[in-house]
Amino acid sequence: MRMLIMGPPGAGKGTQGAKVAEEFGIPEISTGAIFRSNIANQTELGKIVKAIIDKGELVPDSLTVDLVADRLAQPDTAPGFLLDGFPRTVAQAEALEGILDKLGIKLDACLLLIVDGETLVARMMKRAAIEGRSDDNEETIRRRFEVYSAETEPLLALYRDKGLLVEVDGLGDVPVVHSRIVAALKA
Repeated sequence: MRMLIMGPPGAGKGTQGAKVAEEFGIPEISTGAIFRSNIANQTELGKIVKAIIDKGELVPDSLTVDLVADRLAQPDTAPGFLLDGFPRTVAQAEALEGILDKLGIKLDACLLLIVDGETLVARMMKRAAIEGRSDDNEETIRRRFEVYSAETEPLLALYRDKGLLVEVDGLGDVPVVHSRIVAALKA
């Protein structure tokens, strides 16, 4: 299974993405996790990315596309993969299509977690307190929602038109949401 997981910031993509990847026996490829690892290790990429995300902005396409292209060419992605955090823009979606064409593969699904805005803010504020993430303060959270709405939501129409969009209610306990996702993907 080759899929994307999408949804607004705080929708549970990381939590559910890991469980779905395990369920289907495929690697989860999280651009956010890769970026956070670079930040924690204070690499040159990490310093650049930290400055960008601390402002609530998205990492430029050129950095992200190269990272994803390299990762998708790795042997462990042959049986499939779950991309979390990519694509976020139409330009990235077009770049992904080019990457997949070169690899001779196609996407099977674009999973969308649906969660209301107030629940998302509460989740992200709680995550900020627990994890100490600098990108989870209220001002930055609101900015990330604006960026998501402007740049990422157009992708939903694109994947809906291709018949790949699988919408799942993201509210509820982790096991409940996971069972909804598996049922929807296997339908």
